[in-house]
Amino acid sequence: MADELEVKAVVEDAAALRARLAAAGAVAGFAGRMEDRRYDRAGELTARDEVLRVRTLCHGDGRHEARVSWKGPTGRAPGGYKSREEIELAAEGAEPPGSLLERLGYAVIHAIDREVEYFTLAGATLRLERYPRMDLLLEIEGDAAAIERAVAATGIPRAAFTADALADFAARYDARTGHAAVLAGEVASGTAEPPR
Repeated sequence: MADELEVKAVVEDAAALRARLAAAGAVAGFAGRMEDRRYDRAGELTARDEVLRVRTLCHGDGRHEARVSWKGPTGRAPGGYKSREEIELAAEGAEPPGSLLERLGYAVIHAIDREVEYFTLAGATLRLERYPRMDLLLEIEGDAAAIERAVAATGIPRAAFTADALADFAARYDARTGHAAVLAGEVASGTAEPPR
């Protein structure tokens, strides 16, 4: 079991960010649709601040990569990083992993869909995230030193990066724009309803 450290920030200019990352030697990885489905059974995981999630990367050629993750309670690590224990397993086979969870009595409680671009840089993983209707976000994961090197390469002020949850970013978007953030549905259309 590993501890996951991460920070997130709003991105104002994706093209400028990509250029700065390329200049710093970042390597581009997967780019495409990411679907997250969070499961629970009668609220038992939510009550313990745990997450059971199926994440699917949808490749343009019709292939899908799925991973099942369990995340422990959210904490804050020194330096202002979000921290939680995580176990993640690759899910292979013809049957989607959500089918297994549903047979065990779990149901989808949240859906998040976004277009993502992955980059790796000096031991950190960076993910640019575009939602149906919300701010463009950058998430950086790794150990503390790798995160700080990646933050410096982005050109985004360090103070803009927080350990806040996605729900906090959505609430700030709602308050600033007067429109509800939409986190699930078609990213290009911006017409999908938010998850309930």
